[in-house]
Amino acid sequence: MSSPPPPMTDHSFGRFLLEEKLMGSRCAACGALFVPPRAICPECRGAEMAWEQMRGTGTLTAFTCIAMATPALQAEGYGRDNPFCTGVVALDEGPRVVARIEGLDTTRPEEIRLGTPLRVRFLRRGEGEAERAVLAFGVGTPDD
Repeated sequence: MSSPPPPMTDHSFGRFLLEEKLMGSRCAACGALFVPPRAICPECRGAEMAWEQMRGTGTLTAFTCIAMATPALQAEGYGRDNPFCTGVVALDEGPRVVARIEGLDTTRPEEIRLGTPLRVRFLRRGEGEAERAVLAFGVGTPDD
């Protein structure tokens, strides 16, 4: 007997990220797909949502390079001399998701191209009970 699916919450989404799964929710009534998942469909207000795993591939549709970093990002080496990038990725399945973008030269944002193919990456942070995964996308293979 299988256990019931986890609830459509940010916590459940985060747990899937730790399992290196990019999950969305699909509305049973209208078929709309959302990433991150939604408990209620904003399209038709349906409440029957089911988990659906994404392939994790898509293209860059918008981005910004940010030179002001939080203390956590500063600890990773980001800041004025090494900006980090965040962007909107259009997943191959249709939804758009905001995430960190890795593997681009953020010191030369004029050379970053919309339409760049991207693949999901799961950036692990913390240890033990405090471990979490940050959703990111990068150019090339996940091992690059």
